[in-house]
Amino acid sequence: MIQWPKSNDVLGTTNRGNPAESGLCTLCRSDCAGKCETWMSCLKGRHMLYPRDFGSVTAGSANTCHVGVSYNSLRIQGFSYGAQGVAAGRTTNPDDCLFTNVSLETSFGATEKTKVRMPLMTGALGSTFIAAKYWDSFAAGCALIGIPIVVGENVVGVDRASSMSGGRIEKSPELDRRIEIYNRYSDGYGTMIVQLNVEDARNGVAEYVIEKYGNKVCIELKWGQGAKNIGGEIEVTSLDYALFLKKRGYLLDPDPELPEVQDAFKAGAIKGFARHSRLGYTDLPSSDAVHQNFMETVAYLRGLGYTKISLKTGSYGMEALAMAIKYATDANLDLLTIDGSGGGTGMSPWNMMETWGVPSILLHSKAIEYGNILASQGKKVVDMSFAGGLAREDHIFKALALGAPFVKLICMGRTLMIPGFLGSNIEGALNPERKEKVAGNWDSLPKTVRDIGESPEQIFAGYESLKAKIGADEMKTVPYGAIAAWTLADKLGAGLQQLLAGARKFSVTEITRGDIVSANRETAHETGIRFITDVQDEIARKILA
Repeated sequence: MIQWPKSNDVLGTTNRGNPAESGLCTLCRSDCAGKCETWMSCLKGRHMLYPRDFGSVTAGSANTCHVGVSYNSLRIQGFSYGAQGVAAGRTTNPDDCLFTNVSLETSFGATEKTKVRMPLMTGALGSTFIAAKYWDSFAAGCALIGIPIVVGENVVGVDRASSMSGGRIEKSPELDRRIEIYNRYSDGYGTMIVQLNVEDARNGVAEYVIEKYGNKVCIELKWGQGAKNIGGEIEVTSLDYALFLKKRGYLLDPDPELPEVQDAFKAGAIKGFARHSRLGYTDLPSSDAVHQNFMETVAYLRGLGYTKISLKTGSYGMEALAMAIKYATDANLDLLTIDGSGGGTGMSPWNMMETWGVPSILLHSKAIEYGNILASQGKKVVDMSFAGGLAREDHIFKALALGAPFVKLICMGRTLMIPGFLGSNIEGALNPERKEKVAGNWDSLPKTVRDIGESPEQIFAGYESLKAKIGADEMKTVPYGAIAAWTLADKLGAGLQQLLAGARKFSVTEITRGDIVSANRETAHETGIRFITDVQDEIARKILA
């Protein structure tokens, strides 16, 4: 197993826990006092693109030996002349070809395009309590940035304040809250995506959403995710709540209705109950049967009035991957999110996460191979989003390039949650009367934050730019977690602009597979991305001849 470095002396960052390839800790805590690269970027923004202590240091890269097949074994190609994707009204003069003029705006969708300001979206933030606690920051931040956010599965079913009639939801305060917060800050970029799993479909979530919000919401069918190959889980520590969820139709483990389980809970031997969702398509015997059912479901959703429909699939094998791409293309869906292992989670069996599924780079590479097969048949291949362990601007570039021309967005889960945690902790520490409301964990600012500043204006590098966008009055009410998200997006965006400028691409829509190279032969074989010294070798030899 590759061991990723715990600290980065050049950036002055360190991981509290064990680092993953993404640079995040394998266990990301909402009360963390720092200071991984993503955590620091939520405060210092684009300043985190550069080595620390300018004027007193020099720095040298240690990441030049690539072992195994991973996104780390792809390198970004640079070019020494030319410029592509220069915006209308600009020239190829060096005075116009500045990295700050690189456009990150793109869009996705089959017929009705959804505009986004950056090629990002969140992972599914569903019924886990951490998603609910920090939703205000997540939603406001994504809306202000101008990217889609996904309301994950089971939000309606686990809401004790929701009510049902005749087996169908008629009131869902938590789902309403989630949609309305995003809409409050949205200015036409991005969109709300609401997932639909087996229980959600039974509970009438699709009907509820279309009747109340119409086409402002994209509905997403869910096949799976990169963190697990069973249904979604949460843990509840209340016997009454566990009984409520079982009555809602969920599987509870252990069964809270059994007398012996209740006795063990009262004695303290059982501390909580895992609530599970059901697997889909267990009653279907073949891929053809799935295709028929899938097309019927999409037709039903369109009949309800949905014009935007997406699909999320996990790191299953090649058959399921081909099914997802083919069926989503046949159904003219707006987006297909492909989540590889290892994905992030709020609640999944740990050893399942460690051992199941297809690693992201392998799954993503085959997705493009299969997409090209459909394209060669003259089909308009569904727009895609890649997910699974992606966190930095170089990850965004590599995944977009690997997935070109089909991939329009990169899906980030835990990365885009960290600013919500951090901002809420800062807000609660600076405003104790708001600590409980924002789910803050700190009584005072830790040294890692005080080293940067002691007021929001000092702490968040993006504070003033966001104030310029929304006004001083709105800044008084916007969640600090949204300010942190804005600041993180500024760092990711500036870093992506720099990488694109180095590749002579002045619009993110111009990125191609030729903008990356493989750093070892095995990666070249698995991804179809040529080995680093083979690329342009023919051209070089012609120059020398």
